[in-house]
Amino acid sequence: MTTEIIRILILVALFAGVFLVTQFFATNYAKSRSHKGAINRRLEMISSGQDREEIIGQLIKNRPQSSSNLPAIIDNALVKLQRIVFTSGISLTAPQLLFFMVVGLIAVFLLSVFGAALVGMTVSPGSLLICLLFALSIAVGIPLFVIRRISESRRKRMEYQFPIALDIFVRALRSGHPIASAIDLLTKEMEDPIGSEFGLISDEVAYGADLVGALEHMADRWELEDMKMFVVSLSVQSQTGGNLAEILENISKVIRDRHQMFLKVKALSSEGRMTAWMLTVLPIFAFVSIFALTPQYYLENAEDPVFLYGAISLIIMYFLGVYIIRRMVDLKV
Repeated sequence: MTTEIIRILILVALFAGVFLVTQFFATNYAKSRSHKGAINRRLEMISSGQDREEIIGQLIKNRPQSSSNLPAIIDNALVKLQRIVFTSGISLTAPQLLFFMVVGLIAVFLLSVFGAALVGMTVSPGSLLICLLFALSIAVGIPLFVIRRISESRRKRMEYQFPIALDIFVRALRSGHPIASAIDLLTKEMEDPIGSEFGLISDEVAYGADLVGALEHMADRWELEDMKMFVVSLSVQSQTGGNLAEILENISKVIRDRHQMFLKVKALSSEGRMTAWMLTVLPIFAFVSIFALTPQYYLENAEDPVFLYGAISLIIMYFLGVYIIRRMVDLKV
């Protein structure tokens, strides 16, 4: 009986010891994770000892910039790409991304042609077109799709954070903080992406920039209607006066109501948007998968003269269909 009691006590002690050790490490891990989650990229760069001007340059190096030397169509496409790269938060710039995509396109195209020659297929205009389409899908389509999805995710997070930031801003103003101090509070309390954005505003104002101008630059970088409304309200208030806290509180309420309406429309149009995604991605996925696993499926028919005209017609119809579908599901709220 005494031996059994000792065994039970030993087992209980072991269980208690393992439980306490596990709780200790789990608590420390949770604290470290919450601490890291509350620190935005700008504060991490400051804590690492980097210069403020260098930090500003790194954070806005991917900001969209228009060029008057290029045709309007090309310039608009480049600005759109720059905005996607900026909002995605990746370290690459738009020219670097284009360079890597071009290098990848050439490499995949040459490997595809070499592989087609190895399996005994004749190099013809049709087979070259198939290899080019495969290279475009791998080296251009997939990177752009991934970066765009990351960009959309960060934009949605910015839209979610913005009314919260306005509420903190309003509370800071009502507690007696000046505008600059309220913005500095947002830089320390908010996570990315909005924490670093307000940090940029704080640094620009500290270096002598106008507050409204710095906010306009943020709105131009993200191209969000909520930010533009906030900037216009702050600009009007600075010229005409009024209770800024009350104005921002009303704007926060309008933004939340607008988001609720947007979510309702998004839920009602979910079937159409999912259909659009499937009809856009599935043909490319099917083509890449089939060509990668059984290239003979396409290459055996690529020598036919009709194949080249049919492939070009299918490409034109695909992009036309994607454009029409996108226009149908592009609902404005």
